[in-house]
Amino acid sequence: MPATTVLVIPAYCESGRVGDVVRAVRRAMLGRMDLDILVVDDGSPDGTAIEARAAGARVLRHPFNLGYGCALHTGYCAAWRGGYDRVLQMDADGQHDPAMLHRLVAALDGGCDIALGSRYLHAAPPRQSLARRIGTRLFAWVASRWVGRPITDPTSGFQGLSRRALESVVNDGFPEDYPDTDVLVQHHRRGLKICEVPVVMHERVGGLSMHRGARIAYYGYKMLLTLLLMPIRRPTPLRTPDTVARTS
Repeated sequence: MPATTVLVIPAYCESGRVGDVVRAVRRAMLGRMDLDILVVDDGSPDGTAIEARAAGARVLRHPFNLGYGCALHTGYCAAWRGGYDRVLQMDADGQHDPAMLHRLVAALDGGCDIALGSRYLHAAPPRQSLARRIGTRLFAWVASRWVGRPITDPTSGFQGLSRRALESVVNDGFPEDYPDTDVLVQHHRRGLKICEVPVVMHERVGGLSMHRGARIAYYGYKMLLTLLLMPIRRPTPLRTPDTVARTS
């Protein structure tokens, strides 16, 4: 019987790490459930795609770097077309503990549409820079106000999505760079149930974080602007919706 769950792992320049992550996932889920693993290589110039494929993952590869959001969206669209009932997602840099995946699955099975893995509900969250901590707390406050319940880790890339949640993200308006707090708010506005799950996260094994240097300032500016404009934003009437996501 085909697997009903797929794990999407967006990756850029993660050679030396992504293979270990895929193998760790396979070990963690062995005997628990059938799980397909899809790595979306976002145009890496290194051996990310080769390493992920050798470890046993299916690989989709962008011809050049498009951004984290685009890599996620490619994975979502592939999951939608593949008919999966639920999608899990995690990073390729070793931060997310594969042993925690079953907690996301349990939350989805319990009726959640979005299972958000939170490092701050665990006893020992990983170390972060001051700028990252301030940004996370700010957007956690914003997300909590929008959603009407506490959200502690809105920037977490460790998530599970139901089929209903997947349907809400396979559209051409999905953010191409930093999809997190704004997407959670959109999920809430569409009536989807968001749950936070305590998970263990580690410091990244290596490579470069997408939240570094001047990118942190850009991320904060972009996310605040997006959230401020969200109440008045409307889909454009100038194109057919979901042309990218729904095309077979």
